[in-house]
Amino acid sequence: MKQIIFIFMSLLCFSCSSKAQNQTADANVRSDKKILVAYFSCTGTTEKVADVIAKTVGGKLYKITPATAYTSADLDWNNKSSRSSIEMTTENSRPELGGDVLDLKDYDVVFLGYPIWWNLCPRPVNTFLEKYDFSGKTVILFATSGGSSIANSVKQLKKLYPKIVWGESQLLNGSGKEAGEWARQVIR
Repeated sequence: MKQIIFIFMSLLCFSCSSKAQNQTADANVRSDKKILVAYFSCTGTTEKVADVIAKTVGGKLYKITPATAYTSADLDWNNKSSRSSIEMTTENSRPELGGDVLDLKDYDVVFLGYPIWWNLCPRPVNTFLEKYDFSGKTVILFATSGGSSIANSVKQLKKLYPKIVWGESQLLNGSGKEAGEWARQVIR
């Protein structure tokens, strides 16, 4: 009788342990697709969102790095002579990038994040999109903003890069939880 109880208890413990492992695995989505989470961020806001997305979907994180970092004076949108103001009012401005070189052939899906500047994506994002070949990739946009929507930036990117396969896009100003939930849904 003790053996039967012991076997029953062992099976019960194994069952509970297995269920707990499945619940943990479900917290993050692992896809059979190879995922890159590329982002541009000067203040860290977009970087935090990108980090949550990468952890949620099991993607590799990649920071789009300008060759010359932006200073707080460069980012002063109230100053028409600031670097960001000049770049954003010059439609063909493409700031040089630094950082590691990517091999995009290793990825199927690219989450691409950026802050909204002047109702658009910052020009270093355009440089990134023009530097690499996105053939056969799906690009999923996400952005952060203090007051603008993502709609105009998405519209402009689709117009400038019509050969790219664009996935769903989302403005993610809320919590990391919101970013994770959205990433889980969009990658399924």
